[in-house]
Amino acid sequence: MKNIFCFLILVFLLISCENKNDYDLSTDTNYIKGKINLEKAEKENPPAFLSINGVRKKNILGQSIIKGQIINRAKIVAYKDVDVKFFFYSKTGALLEEDHEVLYETIAPGGKKKFKSKYFTPKDTDSVAFKIIGAKF
Repeated sequence: MKNIFCFLILVFLLISCENKNDYDLSTDTNYIKGKINLEKAEKENPPAFLSINGVRKKNILGQSIIKGQIINRAKIVAYKDVDVKFFFYSKTGALLEEDHEVLYETIAPGGKKKFKSKYFTPKDTDSVAFKIIGAKF
């Protein structure tokens, strides 16, 4: 008797756990409005959704080799032609030179792209900083 009772409870639980989620996001106006607003924000301010990091090394010709990565934190928009500004500093933190370069790559939402740049920098260059100025979509 106890086994039959346990079996009936188990059957009842399995039947009641059936997935009845027929919700369609494509018809939810709040979801669509939120997605449109997010896309608009990502298109209006690409630097807020792109980040950059990298390292600088010198080669035997005296060039600064900058290897880095750009990360797209946007959820909807793919960015391309990313405009990056480079700042070259001395040991004391004095700004020696600025330069910019457009990286002609497309970065998908949530994606990453590596880059490599070469510069003849001022003699006393000790470090480099990066800043993303803009991008197209």
